[in-house]
Parts: sequence; structure tokens; C-alpha cells
Amino acid sequence: MAHIIVVGNEKGGAGKSTVSMHVATALSRLGHSIAVLDLDLRQKSVARYIENRQSFIARSKLDLPSPDSFALPEVAPETLREGENIYDRRLASAITQMEPGHQFILIDCPGSHTRLSQVAHSLADTLITPLNDSFVDFDLLARIDSRGEKIQGPSVYSEMVWNARQLRAQAGLKPIDWVVIRNRVGAQKMVNKEKMENALQMLSKRIGFRTGPGFSERVIFRELFPRGLTLLDLRDIGVKQLNISNIAARQELRELLKTLNLPGVMVDF
Repeated sequence: MAHIIVVGNEKGGAGKSTVSMHVATALSRLGHSIAVLDLDLRQKSVARYIENRQSFIARSKLDLPSPDSFALPEVAPETLREGENIYDRRLASAITQMEPGHQFILIDCPGSHTRLSQVAHSLADTLITPLNDSFVDFDLLARIDSRGEKIQGPSVYSEMVWNARQLRAQAGLKPIDWVVIRNRVGAQKMVNKEKMENALQMLSKRIGFRTGPGFSERVIFRELFPRGLTLLDLRDIGVKQLNISNIAARQELRELLKTLNLPGVMVDF
């Protein structure tokens, strides 16, 4: 069975698409077969990212390792069993299509609570939750006091992950490896930054996730999207000398993959 990676966060703007595409492309470059499914049926950012990549490859005639993109198959309502949800059937059908020939399946969830996202979380072997480095986004995981020091209770999203874990336990599946990564962390040493780090450490022990490094705020990510490229493609497209920012960003990707500790993956770029 393929190892399923779910990238989930119910708030937009946390860099989910960037994380999804870089993880998927990095795994492709490391020789692993990976299928990608975008569940954001409205924005389809990851699906468009892959389309941009395919268009760039066709124009440039470059052979860039790439993930395989899939879409939710249509299902005729009359084929549903009594009480069966159509989105459950569509997602199950997509997984059935993707598993043969792929070691990994990456599912990018929308920045909102949907039935598809809920079910996808219950399928996750590895769950990646990108989080902007602010208490506005921390509220996604838990409610915290006005001083940013005391956890008052879990959020709706954390409870959804808990429910997903319960469903997996009932089905006899292994627990979800939940990794929360901090994106857009500022370079300066600030009080808010330290409070965020301390709060995440407290919460990780309470509700059961690991923390990992994400991506700093960099212009390069916005420049890569229209061509469907990632940091690992720069030398292939003729960038002979990487600047300090690009080198640092590659190191962040390397550390992220090491933190995820995916089965059979040796990070050697």
C-alpha cells in the first residue's frame, strides 16, 4: 500500500501549496513514485502548480522529475449505496486509481472544513500542518490566553485530527504521524517568535504532534509558481550560481524532509 501524506490546514495563506509541491517534487527527484491529489475543488492551487510544470517541461524540452497529478473521478449518484456519501466514494475511487505504481500519495486539503478534508485526514499516515508563525494561526490548533502562555483548550481542527485518529484506531491502522511546521518564520529574534515556539512545544505534548522546520518568507517561491518549478529545479534550468537565499531555502527543504522521516526516503540532495 502507498504511504499517504496529507497536507492540511483550515486557514488559507499558510503555504500549503508550496509545501505540497516541494515535498512531492523532492520525492520524485529522490527516485520515488508519487501521486498528488488536490482536494481544493475551488482554487486548485496544487493542481495548477503541476499544470504549470507540465507546460514548462513541454516548452523547454527539459526532463524534470515530477509527481503524477490526479483528479477526483466523477461518480453517478445512482451507483451509491443507501446512506453513502458521494464524496467518500469519489475519494475512495481516487485512492484506488493512485495506489498501483506509486509509493506515496500526497493529498492537499482545502483551507476550510469539508467532508473531503475530514475523510482525507483519516487516511493520513503522515499529516503535515503548515502554520504561519503567529498566534492568529496558532488558534487553528488551540485556544490560548491573552499572554500567549497558557493553553485553554484544543481547536476545532485539532478535534478533527483527534477524530481521524480514533477512526484509524478502530480500523486497526497505525497512528497518524502528525507534523506541524512553522512557515514564514522571521530571521529576527523576537518575543512573539519565542512565545510561539514555547506554546507549540507545550501543545505538542498535550495533543500529540511533532514540530518541524518550514520555509522562511522568500520572494523565490512566488516566482517559481508560474513555471511550476521548485527550488531543486534551479540548476536544471540554467541557474549555475545559487544566491544565499536559495541555498538557505534548499537547506530548509532538506531539513523538512529529514524531519518527516518518510519510509524508505534517504535525503541526499
